[in-house]
Amino acid sequence: MVNTVLDHQTQNQLCESGSEYPPGNVEDGDGEVDDDRKSKRTGTVWTACAHIITTSIGAGVLSLAWAMSQLGWVAGICTMLFCSLAALYAATLLADCYRFPDPVTGNRNYSYMEAVKSNLGGTIFYKFCGWMVYLNLATIGVGFTITTAKSMVAIQKSHCHRKNGGDAPCMFSNIPHVVAFGIVEILLSQLSNFHKISWLSKLAAITSFGYAFIGIGLSLSKIIAGHGGKPTVAGVDLSSSEKIWRMFVAAGDIAFACSYALVLFDIQDTLKSSPPENKVMKKAVSIGGLVMIIVFLMCGSLGYAAFGDKTPENLLAGFGDDMAFWLVDMANVFIVVHIVGAYQVLCQPVFRIVEILARRRWNRSKFINRETPIRIGKMSFNINMFRLSWRTAYGVVVTFVAIALPFFSDMLALLGAIGYWPLIIYIPLEMHIEQKKIGKLTIRWFGLHLLSFLCLLLSLAAASGAIHGIYKSLNTYKLFQYKE
Repeated sequence: MVNTVLDHQTQNQLCESGSEYPPGNVEDGDGEVDDDRKSKRTGTVWTACAHIITTSIGAGVLSLAWAMSQLGWVAGICTMLFCSLAALYAATLLADCYRFPDPVTGNRNYSYMEAVKSNLGGTIFYKFCGWMVYLNLATIGVGFTITTAKSMVAIQKSHCHRKNGGDAPCMFSNIPHVVAFGIVEILLSQLSNFHKISWLSKLAAITSFGYAFIGIGLSLSKIIAGHGGKPTVAGVDLSSSEKIWRMFVAAGDIAFACSYALVLFDIQDTLKSSPPENKVMKKAVSIGGLVMIIVFLMCGSLGYAAFGDKTPENLLAGFGDDMAFWLVDMANVFIVVHIVGAYQVLCQPVFRIVEILARRRWNRSKFINRETPIRIGKMSFNINMFRLSWRTAYGVVVTFVAIALPFFSDMLALLGAIGYWPLIIYIPLEMHIEQKKIGKLTIRWFGLHLLSFLCLLLSLAAASGAIHGIYKSLNTYKLFQYKE
């Protein structure tokens, strides 16, 4: 799950606008500048490692135990290793694409989109990548909204059980929480300079670690206490057709957790240029990626061992009746805090590209371009009617879709299917082939395309499983009456 901690990411991902940092723009600093006349970068392999780890550990880790229960020990661990190692390998190849044409002395690409344009050229890859990036970012908002609502319901159920006993029928609707979260995000989305609030990104990073390790710790304590489940090699015992669909969805959940490549250029842009950024970044990706794999395996394996066939879709939901209810409530609060910030950071590029294109198309429209200053007491800010109406409409649509499709694992699988193969695997491999001038029909060319093809099959399987699961759930789901 991508948890962005770099303040300038939203500026860097304005794909189709062709936005780049202005040449010759010297930022505030001590006078020392890099070759692009920006302030001297000071990042090291360890700062890059920290960023990579925090960007890769997000709410998606909470579904890994459920995915493991659907796949079983063998298929679950193999799928997790394949997805994470494939993403790790592609990420190391991206390190050489930060500069073009030479990976050490070439011009810098400040974002994923700029690298695609430099290395692959033309408009086909560039526009395809643009659509996929923005589709991925837009749909993540739906997944975030569902995840937050489930965490808030979990806190509500925990309070109910403590008050009325563990056997009390505590059933609550997700919808009030979805609506409340939607209202909060609509209000926050009106802040045109939201990306400058660095403390919120840092808080989101800290809380993402908090709930991941609380889930791991509670699972381990349950196993040590002898209250674990009965995990099997083959996973949950279901009919053959249902088993296959569930396995597809589980693969999509795992792929979603491994989708972090979109921010790697932002991380590499913080590194000092000596030693070369690509070498430092490869080392950081290797270290950070291995830490990510260990955390993923711990969440998935320990969670499955703790619950067996009864593993919940959200790992934390299984600890609601335990004595450590306060720890579970804290973890769910961490999830809510994390997602409030992450939702805005990842939606800002969507907001900005629409507003840039609208200003280009209707550059004389007062509705789109006029900024009206507003003062309330000591507070002053600008109101733009287009920004107000469009961002509000976006928030309303995301909220309505989250109400209509409140299916946690199926939505994560669909998001994973949308972004994993094209953005995390296919395009990085194509850029590497183009950069290194790898000849067609060579052994290396076949190997890279075989990896891409296998990841494509995984994404297609995940998409089909997610769509089947959503369709099946909609047949029994009544709009505005969903409870858990």
